[in-house]
Amino acid sequence: MSDQLKAWLQHPLPHHALSRLVHALARSERLPGLRLAFMRWFVARFGVALDEAIAPELAAYPTFNAFFTRALKPGVRPIAAAAEAFACPADSRVSQAQCVEAGRVFQAKGRGYTATELLGGDPARAAPFEGGASATLYLSPCDYHRVHMPVDGEVVEMVHVPGRLFSVNPPTTRTVDRLFARNERVVFIMDTVAGRVAYVMVGALFVSSVETVWAGEVTPPMGRALRSWRYRAGELRFRKGDEIARFNMGSTVVLLTEPGRVEWDPVVQPDATLSVGQRIGAIALPR
Repeated sequence: MSDQLKAWLQHPLPHHALSRLVHALARSERLPGLRLAFMRWFVARFGVALDEAIAPELAAYPTFNAFFTRALKPGVRPIAAAAEAFACPADSRVSQAQCVEAGRVFQAKGRGYTATELLGGDPARAAPFEGGASATLYLSPCDYHRVHMPVDGEVVEMVHVPGRLFSVNPPTTRTVDRLFARNERVVFIMDTVAGRVAYVMVGALFVSSVETVWAGEVTPPMGRALRSWRYRAGELRFRKGDEIARFNMGSTVVLLTEPGRVEWDPVVQPDATLSVGQRIGAIALPR
């Protein structure tokens, strides 16, 4: 089946209804035998590294979502300690790594979207990232689905942007225009030692639930209005490597940085596989 056909078949689907159904099923504690059989299949099908988890036995998870968002053993993901190191926020594969040019973020060959629409439609929110670095990180089903701070800093604003829930797999990314600016997403604007950073958690078909460590589950909400929250200075301060959120079912993270503040390391190339805490860039620290 061609990429175009795969994408076309998603357009008429009731994205949110299907995702709410999966949301409920993933949290159900009924039919434990069937759930355990499904989790065994999932581990085998996607090559999940259960030996890295705090609880390596599937019977320890009361729901599929508890398994999917499993915690890892301490030390399994060492955090790049150097002050100038920009750490990878998620186990992921690099989709794209480019600069924000003329206000646009690169998605795939011949396709892109504006930083303004990605961040919720406010040009002032997007302005600091013109000419800065961007990276798009895809989380596959086998990955660890908690996300972490790439540098020391604080969250100053959170924005929930409603939208569609197309798949974010590579075939859809190559064929659906403005995909990451159309899908539902949660945006974190951060002030950090690397300057201002935008951290965008993009939802997808069946996997639209995003939860933060300070506000709990942000999406799925009922309603279609954009919502935003501002935080006082120092209210939501985190250290590099701290967990800040999770995908209850996984998707994609898009990072934007200010110009001249972060330079990606050579490892940040399309299709490269990254791990939480791995150094992926160098910060230009104040002298």
